[in-house]
Amino acid sequence: MTSSVSAEGDLRAGPPDWFHEALGAPVEIGSITVDGAAISYRAFGSAGGGGIVLVHGGAAHARWWDHIAPLLARADRVVAVDLSGHGDSGRRDVYSLDCWAREVLGVAEAAGIADPPVIIGHSMGGFVALRVAGLYGSQLEGIVVIDSPVRDITPEEQAARDQRAFGPLRVYPTREAVIARFHPIPDQPALPYVAAHVAATSIRAVPGGWSWKFDPRVFGRPPLTPALLTKFECRVALFYAEHGIVNPETSELMYDKLGRRAPLIQIPAAGHHVMLDHPIALVTGLRTLLADWEHSLPIAERSA
Repeated sequence: MTSSVSAEGDLRAGPPDWFHEALGAPVEIGSITVDGAAISYRAFGSAGGGGIVLVHGGAAHARWWDHIAPLLARADRVVAVDLSGHGDSGRRDVYSLDCWAREVLGVAEAAGIADPPVIIGHSMGGFVALRVAGLYGSQLEGIVVIDSPVRDITPEEQAARDQRAFGPLRVYPTREAVIARFHPIPDQPALPYVAAHVAATSIRAVPGGWSWKFDPRVFGRPPLTPALLTKFECRVALFYAEHGIVNPETSELMYDKLGRRAPLIQIPAAGHHVMLDHPIALVTGLRTLLADWEHSLPIAERSA
Protein backbone atom coordinates (compact mmCIF):
# COMPACT_ATOMS: atom_id res chain seq x y z
CA MET A 1 0.00 0.00 0.00
CA THR A 2 1.36 3.44 -0.91
CA SER A 3 0.86 6.68 0.95
CA SER A 4 0.37 10.17 -0.42
CA VAL A 5 2.72 12.99 0.48
CA SER A 6 2.04 16.59 -0.53
CA ALA A 7 2.36 20.14 0.78
CA GLU A 8 -0.27 19.17 3.33
CA GLY A 9 1.89 16.31 4.62
CA ASP A 10 1.77 12.53 4.82
CA LEU A 11 -1.80 11.18 4.92
CA ARG A 12 -0.75 9.17 7.99
CA ALA A 13 0.76 12.12 9.86
CA GLY A 14 -0.73 14.26 12.60
CA PRO A 15 -2.01 17.83 12.12
CA PRO A 16 0.64 20.36 11.04
CA ASP A 17 1.00 23.79 12.60
CA TRP A 18 -0.96 25.57 9.87
CA PHE A 19 -4.01 23.41 10.59
CA HIS A 20 -3.89 24.09 14.34
CA GLU A 21 -3.53 27.82 13.65
CA ALA A 22 -6.46 27.84 11.22
CA LEU A 23 -8.77 26.09 13.67
CA GLY A 24 -7.66 28.49 16.39
CA ALA A 25 -8.39 31.61 14.31
CA PRO A 26 -10.96 34.08 15.72
CA VAL A 27 -14.43 33.38 14.34
CA GLU A 28 -17.76 35.16 14.65
CA ILE A 29 -20.87 32.99 14.64
CA GLY A 30 -24.09 34.55 13.42
CA SER A 31 -27.55 33.80 12.11
CA ILE A 32 -30.14 35.60 9.98
CA THR A 33 -33.63 34.71 8.81
CA VAL A 34 -34.18 34.22 5.09
CA ASP A 35 -37.61 33.28 3.75
CA GLY A 36 -38.64 32.09 7.19
CA ALA A 37 -35.63 29.87 7.97
CA ALA A 38 -32.73 30.61 10.30
CA ILE A 39 -29.47 30.60 8.32
CA SER A 40 -26.26 30.26 10.33
CA TYR A 41 -22.79 31.36 9.28
CA ARG A 42 -19.20 31.61 10.49
CA ALA A 43 -17.19 34.76 9.69
CA PHE A 44 -13.43 35.38 9.68
CA GLY A 45 -11.41 38.55 9.17
CA SER A 46 -12.47 42.19 9.35
CA ALA A 47 -15.89 43.39 8.22
CA GLY A 48 -16.58 46.47 6.17
CA GLY A 49 -14.89 45.91 2.81
CA GLY A 50 -14.67 43.17 0.23
CA GLY A 51 -15.25 39.56 1.05
CA ILE A 52 -15.87 35.95 0.14
CA VAL A 53 -18.80 33.63 0.84
CA LEU A 54 -17.90 29.92 0.93
CA VAL A 55 -20.71 27.53 -0.02
CA HIS A 56 -20.47 23.84 0.88
CA GLY A 57 -21.65 20.81 -1.07
CA GLY A 58 -24.71 18.61 -0.58
CA ALA A 59 -25.11 17.17 2.96
CA ALA A 60 -22.01 19.12 4.03
CA HIS A 61 -21.89 22.33 6.09
CA ALA A 62 -19.94 25.49 6.85
CA ARG A 63 -17.33 23.75 8.96
CA TRP A 64 -15.92 21.89 5.97
CA TRP A 65 -14.23 25.27 5.40
CA ASP A 66 -12.85 25.78 8.94
CA HIS A 67 -9.27 25.11 7.85
CA ILE A 68 -9.67 26.99 4.53
CA ALA A 69 -11.46 30.22 5.48
CA PRO A 70 -8.78 31.66 7.82
CA LEU A 71 -6.15 31.17 5.09
CA LEU A 72 -8.27 33.27 2.71
CA ALA A 73 -9.09 35.94 5.28
CA ARG A 74 -5.72 37.72 5.22
CA ALA A 75 -7.18 40.67 3.31
CA ASP A 76 -10.91 39.95 3.10
CA ARG A 77 -13.91 39.11 5.21
CA VAL A 78 -14.55 35.39 4.64
CA VAL A 79 -17.90 33.88 5.54
CA ALA A 80 -18.88 30.19 5.46
CA VAL A 81 -22.63 29.61 5.27
CA ASP A 82 -24.81 26.70 6.35
CA LEU A 83 -27.44 26.50 3.60
CA SER A 84 -30.93 25.69 4.84
CA GLY A 85 -31.25 21.96 5.46
CA HIS A 86 -27.56 21.74 6.37
CA GLY A 87 -25.40 22.23 9.44
CA ASP A 88 -26.93 24.44 12.11
CA SER A 89 -29.41 26.20 9.81
CA GLY A 90 -33.14 25.65 9.79
CA ARG A 91 -35.02 23.26 7.54
CA ARG A 92 -37.64 23.80 4.86
CA ASP A 93 -40.44 21.77 3.34
CA VAL A 94 -38.99 22.40 -0.13
CA TYR A 95 -35.45 23.38 -1.17
CA SER A 96 -34.37 25.19 -4.33
CA LEU A 97 -31.27 26.79 -5.82
CA ASP A 98 -33.10 30.12 -6.02
CA CYS A 99 -33.80 30.09 -2.29
CA TRP A 100 -30.23 29.07 -1.46
CA ALA A 101 -29.03 31.93 -3.69
CA ARG A 102 -31.05 34.39 -1.59
CA GLU A 103 -29.53 32.89 1.55
CA VAL A 104 -26.00 33.41 0.24
CA LEU A 105 -26.58 37.09 -0.57
CA GLY A 106 -28.39 37.64 2.72
CA VAL A 107 -25.49 36.17 4.68
CA ALA A 108 -22.95 38.25 2.75
CA GLU A 109 -24.71 41.45 3.78
CA ALA A 110 -25.45 40.39 7.37
CA ALA A 111 -21.86 39.27 7.97
CA GLY A 112 -20.42 42.65 7.04
CA ILE A 113 -19.27 42.29 3.42
CA ALA A 114 -19.82 45.83 2.19
CA ASP A 115 -18.50 45.52 -1.38
CA PRO A 116 -19.73 43.07 -4.03
CA PRO A 117 -18.68 39.62 -2.76
CA VAL A 118 -16.94 36.68 -4.38
CA ILE A 119 -18.98 33.46 -4.06
CA ILE A 120 -16.97 30.23 -3.92
CA GLY A 121 -18.96 27.01 -4.12
CA HIS A 122 -17.92 23.35 -4.05
CA SER A 123 -19.89 20.56 -5.78
CA MET A 124 -23.58 21.36 -5.14
CA GLY A 125 -22.37 24.67 -3.70
CA GLY A 126 -20.97 25.41 -7.15
CA PHE A 127 -24.51 25.06 -8.52
CA VAL A 128 -25.63 27.57 -5.90
CA ALA A 129 -22.82 29.97 -6.88
CA LEU A 130 -23.83 29.70 -10.54
CA ARG A 131 -27.44 30.42 -9.64
CA VAL A 132 -26.44 33.45 -7.57
CA ALA A 133 -24.53 34.71 -10.61
CA GLY A 134 -27.46 34.04 -12.91
CA LEU A 135 -29.90 35.94 -10.70
CA TYR A 136 -27.71 38.63 -9.15
CA GLY A 137 -24.52 38.78 -11.23
CA SER A 138 -24.32 42.57 -11.28
CA GLN A 139 -24.17 42.54 -7.46
CA LEU A 140 -21.12 40.23 -7.36
CA GLU A 141 -17.38 40.62 -7.85
CA GLY A 142 -17.31 37.07 -9.20
CA ILE A 143 -17.90 33.39 -8.55
CA VAL A 144 -15.59 30.38 -8.31
CA VAL A 145 -17.03 26.93 -9.02
CA ILE A 146 -15.09 23.96 -7.61
CA ASP A 147 -15.59 20.52 -9.22
CA SER A 148 -19.28 20.98 -10.01
CA PRO A 149 -20.59 18.76 -12.85
CA VAL A 150 -23.15 21.08 -14.41
CA ARG A 151 -24.29 18.57 -17.03
CA ASP A 152 -24.96 15.90 -14.40
CA ILE A 153 -26.14 15.73 -10.82
CA THR A 154 -23.51 15.59 -8.11
CA PRO A 155 -22.33 12.21 -6.73
CA GLU A 156 -24.08 12.98 -3.45
CA GLU A 157 -27.37 13.46 -5.30
CA GLN A 158 -26.84 10.29 -7.34
CA ALA A 159 -26.14 8.29 -4.18
CA ALA A 160 -29.33 9.64 -2.63
CA ARG A 161 -31.40 8.74 -5.70
CA ASP A 162 -29.88 5.26 -5.81
CA GLN A 163 -30.60 4.90 -2.07
CA ARG A 164 -26.93 4.16 -1.41
CA ALA A 165 -26.63 7.04 1.06
CA PHE A 166 -28.40 10.07 2.51
CA GLY A 167 -31.64 8.23 3.19
CA PRO A 168 -33.71 8.57 6.38
CA LEU A 169 -31.32 9.57 9.13
CA ARG A 170 -30.28 6.80 11.49
CA VAL A 171 -29.83 7.41 15.18
CA TYR A 172 -26.61 6.01 16.61
CA PRO A 173 -26.23 5.19 20.31
CA THR A 174 -22.96 7.07 20.82
CA ARG A 175 -21.05 10.00 19.34
CA GLU A 176 -18.19 7.66 18.47
CA ALA A 177 -20.50 5.31 16.58
CA VAL A 178 -21.84 7.98 14.24
CA ILE A 179 -18.41 9.56 13.66
CA ALA A 180 -17.06 6.15 12.67
CA ARG A 181 -19.61 6.05 9.82
CA PHE A 182 -18.37 9.26 8.22
CA HIS A 183 -16.95 9.06 4.71
CA PRO A 184 -17.22 11.42 1.74
CA ILE A 185 -19.21 10.52 -1.37
CA PRO A 186 -17.58 9.73 -3.71
CA ASP A 187 -15.15 8.12 -1.30
CA GLN A 188 -11.54 9.23 -1.59
CA PRO A 189 -8.33 9.59 0.43
CA ALA A 190 -8.38 12.43 2.93
CA LEU A 191 -5.95 13.95 5.39
CA PRO A 192 -7.00 12.16 8.59
CA TYR A 193 -6.92 15.26 10.77
CA VAL A 194 -9.16 17.14 8.31
CA ALA A 195 -11.57 14.22 8.01
CA ALA A 196 -11.72 13.85 11.80
CA HIS A 197 -12.59 17.52 12.25
CA VAL A 198 -15.24 17.49 9.53
CA ALA A 199 -16.79 14.29 10.89
CA ALA A 200 -16.92 15.61 14.45
CA THR A 201 -18.69 18.78 13.32
CA SER A 202 -21.20 16.95 11.09
CA ILE A 203 -23.27 15.43 13.89
CA ARG A 204 -25.71 16.51 16.57
CA ALA A 205 -27.38 15.03 19.62
CA VAL A 206 -30.95 13.83 19.00
CA PRO A 207 -33.44 11.92 21.15
CA GLY A 208 -31.98 8.47 21.67
CA GLY A 209 -28.43 9.23 20.59
CA TRP A 210 -26.61 10.99 17.75
CA SER A 211 -27.28 11.64 14.06
CA TRP A 212 -26.17 13.74 11.08
CA LYS A 213 -27.05 17.42 10.75
CA PHE A 214 -28.36 17.49 7.17
CA ASP A 215 -31.95 17.07 5.99
CA PRO A 216 -32.19 14.22 3.39
CA ARG A 217 -34.85 16.23 1.53
CA VAL A 218 -32.19 18.65 0.24
CA PHE A 219 -31.56 16.16 -2.58
CA GLY A 220 -35.12 16.51 -3.89
CA ARG A 221 -34.53 19.97 -5.39
CA PRO A 222 -34.76 20.65 -9.15
CA PRO A 223 -31.37 20.31 -10.92
CA LEU A 224 -29.24 23.07 -12.40
CA THR A 225 -29.41 22.43 -16.13
CA PRO A 226 -26.97 23.77 -18.75
CA ALA A 227 -29.82 25.96 -20.03
CA LEU A 228 -29.46 28.08 -16.88
CA LEU A 229 -25.84 28.88 -17.73
CA THR A 230 -25.28 32.15 -19.51
CA LYS A 231 -22.76 34.96 -19.85
CA PHE A 232 -23.03 36.25 -16.31
CA GLU A 233 -22.62 39.87 -15.29
CA CYS A 234 -19.63 39.02 -13.09
CA ARG A 235 -16.34 37.18 -13.30
CA VAL A 236 -16.41 33.37 -13.32
CA ALA A 237 -13.63 30.85 -12.66
CA LEU A 238 -13.84 27.07 -12.82
CA PHE A 239 -11.69 24.83 -10.62
CA TYR A 240 -11.64 21.07 -11.04
CA ALA A 241 -9.87 18.22 -9.28
CA GLU A 242 -7.58 16.01 -11.34
CA HIS A 243 -9.28 12.92 -9.91
CA GLY A 244 -12.66 14.59 -9.39
CA ILE A 245 -15.96 14.32 -11.23
CA VAL A 246 -15.73 17.09 -13.86
CA ASN A 247 -14.78 15.48 -17.17
CA PRO A 248 -13.40 17.27 -20.27
CA GLU A 249 -16.82 17.22 -21.95
CA THR A 250 -18.41 19.02 -19.01
CA SER A 251 -15.59 21.56 -18.95
CA GLU A 252 -16.09 22.28 -22.66
CA LEU A 253 -19.84 22.65 -22.16
CA MET A 254 -19.35 25.16 -19.36
CA TYR A 255 -16.71 27.01 -21.38
CA ASP A 256 -19.08 27.34 -24.32
CA LYS A 257 -22.02 28.46 -22.18
CA LEU A 258 -19.90 31.03 -20.31
CA GLY A 259 -18.44 32.52 -23.47
CA ARG A 260 -15.08 30.71 -23.29
CA ARG A 261 -13.58 33.37 -21.02
CA ALA A 262 -13.70 31.69 -17.60
CA PRO A 263 -10.32 30.50 -16.27
CA LEU A 264 -10.21 26.71 -15.99
CA ILE A 265 -7.85 25.67 -13.18
CA GLN A 266 -6.89 22.12 -12.22
CA ILE A 267 -5.89 21.05 -8.69
CA PRO A 268 -3.28 18.32 -9.35
CA ALA A 269 -3.68 14.91 -7.67
CA ALA A 270 -6.84 16.00 -5.83
CA GLY A 271 -10.10 14.11 -5.44
CA HIS A 272 -13.55 15.67 -5.70
CA HIS A 273 -13.51 16.89 -2.08
CA VAL A 274 -10.42 19.04 -2.54
CA MET A 275 -10.56 20.56 0.94
CA LEU A 276 -10.16 17.07 2.43
CA ASP A 277 -7.05 15.90 0.58
CA HIS A 278 -5.31 18.99 -0.90
CA PRO A 279 -6.43 22.06 1.06
CA ILE A 280 -3.17 24.00 0.65
CA ALA A 281 -3.21 23.52 -3.12
CA LEU A 282 -6.80 24.75 -3.16
CA VAL A 283 -5.95 27.82 -1.08
CA THR A 284 -2.94 28.57 -3.30
CA GLY A 285 -5.09 28.45 -6.42
CA LEU A 286 -7.79 30.63 -4.90
CA ARG A 287 -5.33 33.19 -3.55
CA THR A 288 -3.61 33.45 -6.92
CA LEU A 289 -6.86 33.86 -8.81
CA LEU A 290 -8.28 36.45 -6.41
CA ALA A 291 -5.02 38.45 -6.42
CA ASP A 292 -5.24 38.64 -10.21
CA TRP A 293 -8.90 39.70 -10.05
CA GLU A 294 -8.00 42.44 -7.57
CA HIS A 295 -5.57 44.04 -10.01
CA SER A 296 -7.36 43.51 -13.33
CA LEU A 297 -10.62 44.60 -14.93
CA PRO A 298 -13.34 42.21 -16.12
CA ILE A 299 -13.42 41.68 -19.88
CA ALA A 300 -16.66 43.70 -20.19
CA GLU A 301 -15.01 46.75 -18.57
CA ARG A 302 -11.80 46.44 -20.63
CA SER A 303 -13.78 46.46 -23.86
CA ALA A 304 -16.10 49.31 -22.85
